Amino acid sequence: MTSNAPEAERTRDMARLHHPRRDTTPSARRRRRKLTLGGLALLSMTALLASGCSSSSAAGVAPSPGDSSSGGTSLRPSSSPSTAPSPSPTPSLDAVIKEITDAQWSRMTAAGLWRKGCPDVRGQLRRVEMNYVGFDGKVHRGVLVVNADVTASLVRIFTRLFEEGFPIRRMQPMEVYNGDLDASLADDNTSAFNCRRPDQINAPFRESPHANGRAIDINPYENPWINMRTKKWSPSAKYAARTEGKGKILKDGPVWRAFIEEGWVWQDIKVPDYMHFDTGYPSKPFKGPTASPSAGSPSTAGQSTPAR
Repeated sequence: MTSNAPEAERTRDMARLHHPRRDTTPSARRRRRKLTLGGLALLSMTALLASGCSSSSAAGVAPSPGDSSSGGTSLRPSSSPSTAPSPSPTPSLDAVIKEITDAQWSRMTAAGLWRKGCPDVRGQLRRVEMNYVGFDGKVHRGVLVVNADVTASLVRIFTRLFEEGFPIRRMQPMEVYNGDLDASLADDNTSAFNCRRPDQINAPFRESPHANGRAIDINPYENPWINMRTKKWSPSAKYAARTEGKGKILKDGPVWRAFIEEGWVWQDIKVPDYMHFDTGYPSKPFKGPTASPSAGSPSTAGQSTPAR
């Protein structure tokens, strides 16, 4: 059937068929608003449910930031109350006595601490590792090489010194200084065993307390000795006067008493040697405490032959 309507009217009719006009009546607007609000509510409920499911499935599994450590990830439940860290244990001497290993003996012989003519003490020597209080007031770890028969006595002595807070500058075995006594003294190093070089010895090798591991020099700088060759204070005369001072050893003081009560001898030589304690000259197996705290000054019992 052919339409008699003008061409413009036919074009508008076709447009309405493909793009119908939006109903703008009040009732239509209310229906559209309800549909929009309903859709938004449905979307919000869906998001909430999705979030709740996700949180529930991850609880107790996902690690918290900052909980990782070198040993792996640490899991920390959020419901667990935080606890204060345990206090550090009270510092102690924590002495450990070890046999001299082949590796250390090789370093010692390479440094000249033992050679032909020295006492055959390889099997008798022990490495004593222990804590000490430094001049900075902090706890440090040190090493002394001594004869096995004095280890128990030395541990008791240094336990007292540690508990009383007596400061020690450093404590390293003599191979660190290539066996050089003067270098060790200048570094204010506390040391024990050393079969000293011919130009640094004051007693025959076999009789020397140091060469047998039964002597110790403590804080040489604060407690110098008079070198019998040079007739001068070594390593320095700065603290030669026996007045009170940090790290100094004085007659009747805590260091003196700790050693004397264990049967050791102070300054077992004819010249001042404030750093030095030994168990007697000529050196022989140590039997334990023999002297009383009221013993006279060991320096008056010096031997005719130097004991160092």
